[in-house]
Formats: sequence, structure tokens, C-alpha cells
Amino acid sequence: MLESASAATDLDLISYLRSIPDARMRRGVRFPAWYLLLVAVLGILSGCQSLRDLERFAIRHHAVLTEALGIELRRPPSDSSFRYFFYQVDVAALCAAIRDWTIAQIPGGAADLDQLVCDGKTLRGSIEPTSGGGSAFIAQVTLYSAALGVAISQACYASGENHERAVLRQLLGELDLEGVLIQADALHTQRPCFGSSGSRGPTSS
Repeated sequence: MLESASAATDLDLISYLRSIPDARMRRGVRFPAWYLLLVAVLGILSGCQSLRDLERFAIRHHAVLTEALGIELRRPPSDSSFRYFFYQVDVAALCAAIRDWTIAQIPGGAADLDQLVCDGKTLRGSIEPTSGGGSAFIAQVTLYSAALGVAISQACYASGENHERAVLRQLLGELDLEGVLIQADALHTQRPCFGSSGSRGPTSS
């Protein structure tokens, strides 16, 4: 667990969102970082697909949210408020907080995980042709627990800057996975992916 997320003592998502550093300048900040993240999470789960959608969601639920959370905000955040914040948010810290919150919901935490599935997907609309005749794209690698039906951890990378194997090693290195079976496709059955002494190496089926 990352140090930033260890400050969260409760199992509720807000505790973990509060642990994410706010990179914005203090002057002129109207909305707490955790509130913008919470509205974004709730909005995306409700089908929001753009910043304008998030603005409409924030307006529609402003009164209910502020009353339930016990905070006073004169007005809901606009699409520009979300845009300015998202440009500066610490993505790694956000992903770590979501990961740690997800694991915290599991009775016994990560110790109760027996197997995880690695899945790599290219993000829709991210493919662009390169000068050499190939393609560049943005991809996402996810560690998924089929038994629990949830994604435990995930990370994105640009194909010209990183590789799925390296990203998977990074994700696995952030978790205590002693005795956990990792399922991945043939791309990951190469020896360099299993260089640690504690790994038994790839197997085929």
C-alpha cells in the first residue's frame, strides 16, 4: 500500500480520496479535491462520458450531495473546474487509492485473493498512424479478480513509451501477491517477465 493511501483509516471511498495530494495552487480553490473526485466517480458510474456530462451531473445532484456530506458549496463545479483539476491530478496516487480501497472491501484484504487475470486493452479512439507505417495507441492493463468480479489494479501506457509486460510487472510489484496465481496471455510467457526468485515461471495450458 502506498504511503499516501495509508492515511485513510476508514473503508469508505471518501477517506481514500482525501489521501490524494492536491497539486492545485491554494489561491482560488473553490472545491475540495476529494469532492471533485467523488463527483467524477459517481458521475462516471451513472453514465457520464464527458466533462459537460459531469457538470450536468454535479448541478443535478448538488443539493443532495452537499447536504449528505455536510459541506457548504455556493454552486456546483463546472466543466472547466473538472478540466483544470484533471490536468493536475496525480494519476498514480488516484489509481493507488482506488486500488487500496477496492482491496479494503475484501474480507481479509489481498490475503484472500487466490488468482488474478491480466487483461490488456487498447483504448477506443487512441490509435494513430506513425511515420513508419505502423500504429501508436494508448492501452490499459488491468488485474482482474474473476471470483470477486472487480478490477484490483490498472494502469495506462502509450505504446511508444512503454510495453504491456513492463506495466504488468509494475502492477504486480505494487501488491503483496504471495501464492496468488496470475493468468495472462501468451505475450507474458517469456522468461523476462518472471525474473523474481519467488516466481515459478510461466506455464502453458
